[in-house]
Amino acid sequence: MSLPAKVMRDGLLEKRSSGLLQLWKKKRCVLTEEGLRLHNCKGGAKELRFERMVTVDCVEYKRGLVYFTVVMATGKEIDFRCPQDGAAWNAEIALALVRYKNLQAVQTGRNRHLSSAHLGGANS
Repeated sequence: MSLPAKVMRDGLLEKRSSGLLQLWKKKRCVLTEEGLRLHNCKGGAKELRFERMVTVDCVEYKRGLVYFTVVMATGKEIDFRCPQDGAAWNAEIALALVRYKNLQAVQTGRNRHLSSAHLGGANS
């Protein structure tokens, strides 16, 4: 059984719908070490996991709001906006994504080192 991911931020974000009208809808969002969880008003949740996330892009500041896009590995782009005051969500998501990717790179490097040491390819 795995431990629940550490919550780094919890609050409201607006997400642009992917429908024809592209309306902005408020979502309760929870940023964890593993990704961004979007909760809808019906009690369901959608997880944008860092392992499938490529970047946080296209930051624009307009009328007191920060607009940004989360780009997934599939190429799908998800637009968000939030108030400009305080620590902006886009910065926190981007930093959490960088931390996640760095941790993955370190673990991959360790695994390679252990594999080559086990096979006798590394001198210790």
